[in-house]
This record gives sequence, C-alpha cells and structure tokens, in this order.
Amino acid sequence: MASIRSRNSRYQVQVRRAGLGSRSRTFVRKQDAERWARKMEAQFDQGELQQLRTKDVVLHDLIDRYRREITPAKKGRDQEGGRLARLMRDPIASFTVQKLTAHELARFRDRRIKDGIRTCQYDLFLIRHILEIARKEWNLGLAVNPVDQIRKPNGLKPRNRRLEESEYRRLEESMGQTRVPYLWPLINLAIETAMRRGELLSLQWDWIDKDLRLVHLPDTKNGHPRSVPLSPSAMYWLDQMPVVGQMVFPVTPVAVRQAWDRLLRRAGIRNLHFHDLRHEAISRFFELGLSIPEVALISGHRDPRMLFRYTHLRAEDVAEKLNINKKTSK
Repeated sequence: MASIRSRNSRYQVQVRRAGLGSRSRTFVRKQDAERWARKMEAQFDQGELQQLRTKDVVLHDLIDRYRREITPAKKGRDQEGGRLARLMRDPIASFTVQKLTAHELARFRDRRIKDGIRTCQYDLFLIRHILEIARKEWNLGLAVNPVDQIRKPNGLKPRNRRLEESEYRRLEESMGQTRVPYLWPLINLAIETAMRRGELLSLQWDWIDKDLRLVHLPDTKNGHPRSVPLSPSAMYWLDQMPVVGQMVFPVTPVAVRQAWDRLLRRAGIRNLHFHDLRHEAISRFFELGLSIPEVALISGHRDPRMLFRYTHLRAEDVAEKLNINKKTSK
C-alpha cells in the first residue's frame, strides 16, 4: 500500500508490503510521487522486489553505495567522502549486517574512541545513517538499527579557543612567505563576519552590496539563506581583493587548508583551527554589546541556545551593570 505525505513543499511517498519491507522516496511534484508509487506497487505485485537479507549484505558494500549515491549531493561531500573511505578500510566494514551486532559495534566504539570522542561520534553517526537509508530505501530486511542499542560516547566539550592578539600579529608577520595571496584577506573576513570557510570560499561578487554594506548568502550550511552585515574593516578587506572572475576567492579548499597549516607552523601557533576564527568573531560581537538575536542574524544560528556558550558571562560583569543602572536611576 502506498502513502503520500506533503512535507516542506515536497511529497514523500512510501510503499509497503508485508514481509518485503518498504520503499520510500521524495518528489517535488505530486504527480511524480504518484507515478513512482504505482511503479513500485506493480513491482511488488510482480515479485520483482525482494527484501535484502542481512546475512548476504556486507557493511562495506552499503558504505560504498552510500558514498556513490548519497554523499555527492551534500555540501560537506569532500569531508564525508574522506571519512567514508577510511571507514571502508576499517575491519568493521567486513562484517555482514547480520553479524553487525551491538556487541561488535561496542567493541568498534571502544577502539575508535582512542582516536578522539568526536571521531568516534562521526563514525557511529555515519554507520547508523547508512543502515537507516538501507533499511528504509534500499529494502534491507533490518528490523532494528544496532547502533541504537549501544551507548554513545559523550564528554566532548565545545571548543572555546580564542585568537590572542599576539597570535594575530605573528600570523601577520608570517604571511610574507605564503603561496596563497588570498589567505590574509580570507582570515580577516572570517574574523569580521563570522562566516564559515566554505561560505567565504563560495562567495561571489554579485552577492555583495557595497551600498548597503551587506553580503547575501543564498545557500548556507543549514540550508537557509542569510544576509551578513559588513563592518568598515570587512569592507576594507573586500576592497583589497582584485576582481578576477566571478569568485571573490578563486582558490580551492585544499589549497587554503594547506596554506593555513603552513602559516601556523611558521608562526609557531598550535591548536588553532580555521573554524576557531568564527568563534572569535562571534565572541567579539557579544563583547561589542550585540544581543543574541542580532548575533544570530549574522552567524546564521537557527537555535539561539547555541550562542549561549559564546557569551562568557561573568557574575561581576552583571553586578557592575546592575550598579550602573542603579546609579543612573537616582
């Protein structure tokens, strides 16, 4: 039996058969969803669709299919592709889904956690998502996702790394040897705008309104467009960029990452990620007195609660504000 649901201006269709599992897919047009549902029902009726048996399916093959069919449509496809390639080389990938028990996944978790909590979390998330896709869309006969049956690693604290003023000066002094001339404006725009590296590297001149001092980002990490106000310093760094083609930064992410790593080594700076510049920018916005809604408008955070960790509120600062307000009210 087929069911079609309308969700976020799209139509999600699911076709089920007892003992044979289900197939699901999402369409923009309802008539396409109905046509696909009829096709799937006919294939079920004619016995063309059989449920994949867990004893016949190897995790490696599911990862490979996910890498070929799902990953290319994602914004972070390069990063995820690297993680999937590593996961395919891991011994866990040689297991059939039937033998991919909670016990084996717990052993995998305990082994991977030695490389870091975040790494382990990413791996488990990927395995779980791959199994969910296979179960819901690839007709894998899996009643329960085994990743849901194990404890997840926790205890990971969010990074609060700030860029020290002395570090900024050392970065500037070490810029003379870089092979990527766009790196220094890129760094400064990251600090001034809180834009992610991917957003900066995708920036086009047509998206910049210098009269209104705004950058319009039509497609961001969370899928929502946003407009980023530009400070005088941000405008200055944009003015330093030569207009060569459509892209503001005609350089690849790999070249930027390599140039960033070399710059840190020359400057003698450790444990500083490019993404930490976004944290630095957001922290400075709060230090300027901007409110959480104002900062969220700039940073693109959909959940304002995510910004509380940036505020670094201290009780003595609040007491000082209360004291100032009390004096002015007299």
